[in-house]
Amino acid sequence: MAQSNNVTPLFNDLAKIQRDHNIACQDCSLYRLCLPLGLHSDDLAQLDQIIKRSQSYKRRQSLFTVDNKFTSLYVVRSGSFKTMISASNGRDQVTGFYFPGEFIGLDAIHQQTYQSNAKALESSSVCELPFENLQELGKDMPKLQVQLLTRLSKELAGDKSLMLLLGKKTAGEKLATFLLSLSKRFQDRGFSSTEFQLTMSRTDIANHLGLAVETVSRILSRFQEDDLIVITGKAISLQNIGKLKALCG
Repeated sequence: MAQSNNVTPLFNDLAKIQRDHNIACQDCSLYRLCLPLGLHSDDLAQLDQIIKRSQSYKRRQSLFTVDNKFTSLYVVRSGSFKTMISASNGRDQVTGFYFPGEFIGLDAIHQQTYQSNAKALESSSVCELPFENLQELGKDMPKLQVQLLTRLSKELAGDKSLMLLLGKKTAGEKLATFLLSLSKRFQDRGFSSTEFQLTMSRTDIANHLGLAVETVSRILSRFQEDDLIVITGKAISLQNIGKLKALCG
């Protein structure tokens, strides 16, 4: 089955909108994903004043590293990022992928240093939220504090889910679960839940799931042969979500 041609334009349209760095929070198509609902316009205006909207990050360009002191949280405006930590053997472990509307750097709050290295997977941009200013605003905006706690809770839940994914599932179950997770995240952001871009490499996927690259490639080929997915370059189309869910175990 041929892939729909409307996937790339959808990504390009959003990227074009998000690269307009003068856009205000209340006019941003992503603000309902990254900001608490119910803020008054005056509150949004105050929040808008502390947000720094970055220039574009090129593919493989660092957003921050473990050597950087924690100063800000980041929200992806366009594109995508990955985070990595260096294991004791010197090899990098991919700990997460981040898409528009998602926070990066929440795990740095406690120790006041970034706990991972973050790099752009493609041409990307972020909103930078200086944490000191965010704390000051939070004193007068209870809903902002609640939102940050909610984000922290989601991060903890994601860590637990990853532990289960890596420890209890077969290779096929891991990959099916990963694809369905991306599907849900893209759907939450207004994209198609069945057709999207895999901006990360096969090597990154394998590293993240604790698999060999050859295993990931073999399973993806098997999924295609079973008419579960269609892959064209970095574009993927999920043909049978029901069967993928059944494969998750």
